Amino acid sequence: MSLTLSQLNQFSAPEFVRVIGPVFEHSPWIAAATWGKKPFADLKSLHRALCETVKNAAEEKQFALICAHPDLVGRAALAGTLTRESTGEQASAELNNLSSEEIELFQRQNAAYKSKFDFPFVICARLNKKAAILAGFERRLKNSRAEEVKTALEEIFKIAELRLHDLIAD
Repeated sequence: MSLTLSQLNQFSAPEFVRVIGPVFEHSPWIAAATWGKKPFADLKSLHRALCETVKNAAEEKQFALICAHPDLVGRAALAGTLTRESTGEQASAELNNLSSEEIELFQRQNAAYKSKFDFPFVICARLNKKAAILAGFERRLKNSRAEEVKTALEEIFKIAELRLHDLIAD
């Protein structure tokens, strides 16, 4: 689907949430809370408004947003139950054709990360490939929980920006 910002600015709240809701994984509340800030002058201002909604949300909502993201090469990916967006993003990072050893490595890294931080490792897969993601696990496992919450949200904002570009013609 490709629509113009002008069309989006004319959407009712339910239409806006239906279209923009999936930009943030399983978190349509962000679109719902941002709808009233329209009209948006450009894609950048829409993205900024959505991100501000997240930044101004309660810590519990931010945590829920992070937790809404699937593990990379996790059960959902292996079972084929990811969202359409996540499936494409993981494939773009070449995570859909891994050896059994690579799958085990990702699952070990996911488990170590979740054990330390209590939420899934989030990285913008479309901007990374397998080796960079694995290096990201190693690097980020050394961070504090506060640093990782901040990093996870920054990665989510990158994901959202790319998803917006997929939806809306500049």
